[in-house]
Amino acid sequence: MFDTASLFGVQDIGFDGEFSRLRRADLGDGAWVDYAPLWLEGDEALFDHLSDAAQWSQPVTRMWDRDVATPRLIASIDSPTHPIIPELVEALSGRYGVRLDRVSAGWYRDGRDSVAYHGDRVARERPEAIVATVSLRGPRRFLIRPKAGGSSLSYSLGHGDLIVMGGSCQRTFEHAVPKVKSAPPRIALMFRHSYE
Repeated sequence: MFDTASLFGVQDIGFDGEFSRLRRADLGDGAWVDYAPLWLEGDEALFDHLSDAAQWSQPVTRMWDRDVATPRLIASIDSPTHPIIPELVEALSGRYGVRLDRVSAGWYRDGRDSVAYHGDRVARERPEAIVATVSLRGPRRFLIRPKAGGSSLSYSLGHGDLIVMGGSCQRTFEHAVPKVKSAPPRIALMFRHSYE
């Protein structure tokens, strides 16, 4: 059921290559969300590895006539920093029928780190797109709401959970990780198709 890779012999990291716990929510208008709890085993070990091995940065954006630091750390995973990452790329690409080899990460260090409601920039310009996220370590609330207004769908993502937004989701819905009073660290490991 689970494929595994060893992190220097310390702890196995594996995932459910059969996607046996995956469930789909149809959001309407061609948008959908797949959710597989505890899809990745050994998420703490992968978190520890990425926190040390990835090249983390905190970009600054100009907003309202002032410079504002992005409220989380981000990293592009250009080369596989761990042998499990290419395996995750292959499994997700095979499942969804599109190459999901543009890998990046967001590190939410505590409850103050967040991301506001948005649709992925490149993906929202396409009729359909797939964005897969594996959550490492502590859970955080992940919200999805219709762009036209309406109630939010809420997930608590952490400890190896997989969430995949597909179809028209990036165009017709937006998602967020809101600030909270207190939260453990979490890395969101994201897999996208490279449209360039």
